[in-house]
Amino acid sequence: MAATLAPGDIVLLTGNLGAGKTALARGLAAGLGVDPDEVRSPTFTLVNPYQGRCPVHHIDLYRIERALDLDELGLDEILGGDGVAIVEWAERLGPWRPRRCIAIDIEDLGGDRRALTVDDRRVERSGEGGDYSTR
Repeated sequence: MAATLAPGDIVLLTGNLGAGKTALARGLAAGLGVDPDEVRSPTFTLVNPYQGRCPVHHIDLYRIERALDLDELGLDEILGGDGVAIVEWAERLGPWRPRRCIAIDIEDLGGDRRALTVDDRRVERSGEGGDYSTR
């Protein structure tokens, strides 16, 4: 999947605690040329930037309680910007949730089994052209 990502793309990850959002983010970042050992959950810093074949912004919104708290993160520069944004706990984006994105829901099936539901919304399906707005 990482091979299809380009600057401006946004990957939204949802799933219960422990479902594997950070593991998937680590794999996507590795596919973008980031050393996977560098990729950690940015729970306490909220945003971790990495450099791969393009900038990668790993965002973890677990500690965000209100969408208003996101105004100070600079999401307007990150989402749809010069790199790929990977957002964990994306359901907390509120009004910042982009329309043009790849939304991935991870369901823990027990043990090391997961079910992924992927909704690629990067291109308008109606054939009338893409919706490239991020908000």
